[in-house]
Amino acid sequence: MHTATFFVELGAVILSLGVLARLAGIVGLSPVPFYLLAGLAFGSGGLIPLVTTRDFIQTGAQIGVVLLLLVLGIEYSAEELVRNLRTHASTGVIDLVLNSVPGIVAGLLLGWGPVSTLALAGVTAVSSSGIISKVISDLGRLGNRETPAVLSVLVFEDLAMAIYLPVLTGLLAQKALGATVLSVGVALVALAVVMVLSLRFGSVLSRAIFSPNNEVLLLQVVGLTLLVAGVAEHLEISAGVGAFLVGIALSGRVAERTRPILTPLRDIFAAVFFVFFGLQTVPSGLVSSLGPAVLLGLAGVASKLITGWVAARKAGVAVPGRIRAGTSLIARGEFSVVIAGLALGSGLEPRLAPLATAYVILMAVIGPIAARVADPLTRRFYRPKAVQQ
Repeated sequence: MHTATFFVELGAVILSLGVLARLAGIVGLSPVPFYLLAGLAFGSGGLIPLVTTRDFIQTGAQIGVVLLLLVLGIEYSAEELVRNLRTHASTGVIDLVLNSVPGIVAGLLLGWGPVSTLALAGVTAVSSSGIISKVISDLGRLGNRETPAVLSVLVFEDLAMAIYLPVLTGLLAQKALGATVLSVGVALVALAVVMVLSLRFGSVLSRAIFSPNNEVLLLQVVGLTLLVAGVAEHLEISAGVGAFLVGIALSGRVAERTRPILTPLRDIFAAVFFVFFGLQTVPSGLVSSLGPAVLLGLAGVASKLITGWVAARKAGVAVPGRIRAGTSLIARGEFSVVIAGLALGSGLEPRLAPLATAYVILMAVIGPIAARVADPLTRRFYRPKAVQQ
């Protein structure tokens, strides 16, 4: 009977997610806010609380984080990372500083401690690579002049997370300063080693892992990723950072072949991850968090518009492209939820989860809409004095 109930609950959850993803596609939005709302509906105080599948969904959520960051890492080669760091390092710093400030100010005004404030700064700072890459692809902007600048900002943010996550994890665990510095040092060394291996021995790694058989390739890549993620957790770096490093190391034929066969698996577990985050949030807490979330959202829109404008201007892009770049960067998503999830698991600040959930829902909705209407609004109100590129 227990098994039957488990399958019924799990089937209902996954089917509901499929319906919500379909609805999101119809209205032209990211499914992330819909998944978060589904978690609220299935959680404590929701419409249909889960009974037997909660532990399974928790484990699935952890796998979802690993697969999200693995696929994100696959999108970038070590060469691209080095090149983008050289070209857009200053823009990346501006981006992180600008977008951390709203979270820091909000944490101080809410009377939170320094660690919770640092976590909220991370939530507001980092754009959603998953949502943004999908929006750019859906709108046919992959070949636009501003797109490399947008992707460079995302790459810089992802690299910054390789430092930020070990720091936050150490502070949440209340480790000594020396242990936290050691975790950051290990993460930086691991990142450097992976980049050197990718640059110098990428072809060797590709030949060792590559298989024309999709089943063999998928098992090898997922197995390696989970193994490295587990080792990273033991070293107190973060399983997500370990998975991201594996993704960077995979290049050439392996990356090209792995991406399409891994994406459906990632989508399922990523959806479970967002649902689990929603499960841990009491719906009533969202109501009290709505006001601060809206204010944070307004600040977040403005700060990302500035970031996109600066990045595209540095790349020599005209005003319409700068506006497209800014609106493309608005959406927040997976990293923001990962950060809030780490803080929630520590039991440090109970108000962080509902505030982060409300904030991510708002930004995941506003971002794709703003990106979609950027061109029509620009054409209507912007009158160039000369021919613009």
